[in-house]
Amino acid sequence: MENKKINIVIVDDHPIVIEGLKMMLNNQLHFTVSESFTSGSEIIDFIRSHKVDIILLDITLPDANGTELCREIKKISPDTSVIMFSNRSERSIIMQSLQNGASGYILKNTSIDELVVCIQGAHSGNIVFCNETRQIISKPSQHDHPIPRLTKREKQILQMVAEGKTSMMIADELFLSPLTVDTHRKNLLQKFQAKNSTELINIAVQQNMI
Repeated sequence: MENKKINIVIVDDHPIVIEGLKMMLNNQLHFTVSESFTSGSEIIDFIRSHKVDIILLDITLPDANGTELCREIKKISPDTSVIMFSNRSERSIIMQSLQNGASGYILKNTSIDELVVCIQGAHSGNIVFCNETRQIISKPSQHDHPIPRLTKREKQILQMVAEGKTSMMIADELFLSPLTVDTHRKNLLQKFQAKNSTELINIAVQQNMI
């Protein structure tokens, strides 16, 4: 059992990133990249019937938000360690990933040596970071926006605001009063710490919420 290789799956929407990682990780004595996917739905289907030790998971996928996908993966396969592997360096996204069960967060500009150490650490049950991520989370920025928890209705209205719909249009579509819609909009501004609808949409886009 000691000689058993760590089974790794890569999920990234850039095939060239996948191929580069495969080549580097398969050259490591104790690793094997068993599979790779470019979408969230594929990895969910795969882990329902396959045991995986480590998933290297990108944040931005064509059909999923990586932080939310991490939570789904951990529900289905609690023993799988999910390491976020991304270009996104916002502290709020890093912390949200950890809250959703990630075993670590590594930026894509990290070295192969550091990546190898992180994979081994996560497989041993540790929470792992590359050096740059560690520096980011140790220095909270006042410009970071925490990712808020939204109700189903708030998510619905946020999407409609992003589509440029007025309170009256939203009220008509959802069979609500304009006053109720305005209340939801005020709550959204408060939750996202935004001054206006434009800033609200920008922050929501940054956090992959729309």
